[in-house]
Amino acid sequence: MNETPIRVALVDDQALFRTGIRMLIDSQPDLQFVGEAGDGAEGVELVRRGRPDVVLMDVRMPVMDGITATAHIVEDGGADGAKVLVLTTFDFDEAAAKAIRAGASGFVLKDADPEFLLAAIRTVHAGTAVFAASATRELLRRYEDTSEQAASVPPAFADLTPREREIFDLAARGFSNSEIAQHEYVSEATVKTHISRVLTKLELRDRVRLVVFAHEHGLVAKQD
Repeated sequence: MNETPIRVALVDDQALFRTGIRMLIDSQPDLQFVGEAGDGAEGVELVRRGRPDVVLMDVRMPVMDGITATAHIVEDGGADGAKVLVLTTFDFDEAAAKAIRAGASGFVLKDADPEFLLAAIRTVHAGTAVFAASATRELLRRYEDTSEQAASVPPAFADLTPREREIFDLAARGFSNSEIAQHEYVSEATVKTHISRVLTKLELRDRVRLVVFAHEHGLVAKQD
């Protein structure tokens, strides 16, 4: 039985790079290239017309940058909209951090191995962040709010059970599902269930937003 291919769009101002990515996507039977754009404004319109599942988004472009375009795409699509995967030149790029805060589901380096990029597209489509836990921590460490007082914690946080708060804390500190499972002596399936419940209760789109939420509200436990 053939599954519906993952629809992929690309927004980048370098024509040669777009050609290479298009050829890579077209070579995969489970992926479908549905369009490209050379700036963020065109990218927003492309997503509205083509309804891709995943958008590969450069951050530095003319007319409208990738951060602003990401915010528009996420706002337009809501929880069921296109997932944005940011393309960046530098590891732990501040622009990538801003794009994540705007709603992107992860980032990959532009010079990443093609197989990694393909895996990242599939992973983001499945609803999981694609960058390493250490990268999540570093991005937030380098681009946290400068205000000394954390924003007030939403009442929904009080609805988490003690176990869910433990899982929340570990996820916020960048632990993977397997690391959380080892730490809590439970199965990875159990961890996934708890993460799903936490996201639902806090009305967060995905694990990336969980990490941002935790840092913004001062909920990350201090590590010895």
